[in-house]
Amino acid sequence: MVKIRLQRAGKKKAPFYHIVVADSRSPRDGKIIDQVGTYNPMVKPAELKIDNEKIEKWIKSGAKPTETVKHLIEKTK
Repeated sequence: MVKIRLQRAGKKKAPFYHIVVADSRSPRDGKIIDQVGTYNPMVKPAELKIDNEKIEKWIKSGAKPTETVKHLIEKTK
């Protein structure tokens, strides 16, 4: 099963996330299929960049977003 989820990057106590499409069995920071956005919660206001066309394409192909990613996608609409 393919999921749209967050992949952590950045330093200790300064997280930065890539929104990625990955196999649900791979580890959080493991191999990805496609990167569809970024999320930086450390700046005020939080910085969110999402490629909605890619997200829609992957959802139509059967990818399931996690709860956190689902909320982030709703913020951009």
